[in-house]
Amino acid sequence: MTDDALTGADAPVVVIGAGLAGLTTALHLADHVPVVVLAKRSLSEAATAWAQGGIVGVLGADDSIDSHVRDTQDAGAGLVDEHTARFIAENSAQAIRWLVEQGVAFSEDPEGPLGLHLTKEGGHAVRRIAHAADATGLAIHQVLLQAARRHPRITLRERWMAVDLITSRLLKRSESARCYGVYALDIDSDQVQTLPARAVVLATGGLGKVYRYTSNPDTATGDGIAMAWRAGCRVGNMEFIQFHPTCLYHPQERSLLITEALRGEGAHLRVPGLEGEAARFMPRHDARAELAPRDIVARAIDFEMKKHGVDHVWLDATHLGEDFLKSHFPTIHARCLSLGIDIARQPIPVVPAAHYTCGGVVTDLQGTPSAKRPTPACTVPIDWRAIHCWNVWWWGKRVRRPSATRMLP
Repeated sequence: MTDDALTGADAPVVVIGAGLAGLTTALHLADHVPVVVLAKRSLSEAATAWAQGGIVGVLGADDSIDSHVRDTQDAGAGLVDEHTARFIAENSAQAIRWLVEQGVAFSEDPEGPLGLHLTKEGGHAVRRIAHAADATGLAIHQVLLQAARRHPRITLRERWMAVDLITSRLLKRSESARCYGVYALDIDSDQVQTLPARAVVLATGGLGKVYRYTSNPDTATGDGIAMAWRAGCRVGNMEFIQFHPTCLYHPQERSLLITEALRGEGAHLRVPGLEGEAARFMPRHDARAELAPRDIVARAIDFEMKKHGVDHVWLDATHLGEDFLKSHFPTIHARCLSLGIDIARQPIPVVPAAHYTCGGVVTDLQGTPSAKRPTPACTVPIDWRAIHCWNVWWWGKRVRRPSATRMLP
């Protein structure tokens, strides 16, 4: 690499990851600087497209910032950074409005805020979740991906796997820690390429694939966290792996999430082999029953599986009716039916599965990383706020669904 290339003066911003975080950042940056987005596999394989339930926004007349923050703190068992939670809650409605402006087709309700239908899930006191039936992530990802494809200053590279950050430490330069770009493997040519960058954005997702049962795609292997660590950035809260309570238990499918919204609409968890009220176990574990936060429900399922010696529990939605299930949960209904499970007539076998990596690279509210060493090694000087780049946060145990509002202007 030449000295001129290392300066990054004419280089693009490189965004590693083509999910909601990466595409949102790219779209906000591209009006000001050229952007290159790297996707480890195809552009359609991001975890975003797998998300079902919806996005939290403080939108309804019966809702408030304080209520959302309280729910977040409660679900986080007192470990939540209140300042961060409040900042996200205060900006959540703006994030959803931006998505609506981009053309995301959320489920509608003429009488709802912004004309949106809001649903309720575990850990929330009120209905505050905007959704697109039961395929919210796919609806969002398709719209943002189309917008990125159209933008003349965004270059999308499929099957480019980031290998490492190019830092002054890696280059053995005696200067303040700095990131100059990325080494990336072009999978099709089997060549490692050098990508100079004026700044690098890590939007690489979690590490769910280290677990046997996970809701994550095969690309979720923690690459970005490892690269940041090697570059000298601090990581934190890696012990906080959120388990989604209800992943389909089936020999042909180990990553099919059964959305929490199904329980929000009244589905019950039951122990196989037991009858009547004895089979339904969540009221014995928490007063909120199936609407308790995820960690409580996941632990309850694990407890009942061990207590009764079963491989799974039942999620029973049969009492909701076939018409309701087809209209509100068409994706789950069709997918389960293809596997021989008619959710309108039989319960769904489910188990907890690794879902959300709550820890990660330690940053401030501007997305700037903290360093293990005296000087941060992960950024080139750039005025992110001046170009309205959206931010990313990690904190403790998350309440349901701030994940998709983790990028805010």
